[in-house]
Amino acid sequence: MSNFLGNILYNFLIAFGVVVGASLCAGLGALINNHPPIKTMLNISGSIKIWAVAVALGGTLTSFQVIDKGLLRGEIKSVIKQVSYIIIALIGANVGYGLIKIIQKVGKLWME
Repeated sequence: MSNFLGNILYNFLIAFGVVVGASLCAGLGALINNHPPIKTMLNISGSIKIWAVAVALGGTLTSFQVIDKGLLRGEIKSVIKQVSYIIIALIGANVGYGLIKIIQKVGKLWME
């Protein structure tokens, strides 16, 4: 697998894992504190998506520096790579959020 495709996969899975992992840990904390776990998981997963993208990219400054240098030097290929990394990380974070929403819907069905 090429380096580019490997990085795409890493970015997707890291963003996905940050959202899902943080949500599950927040749900566990909510159980310990006697709060509603599913509501807590949804709140956390919705608010942590942008941080998941930042974590997947390894820090937001690096990607924007590459985009800036690429635009100034005319290196469109590096700009396209960085934009695709950002988009894939956003997709990964949103898929993680979607998984938490599915867990909520299944939980509601199961409670009936």
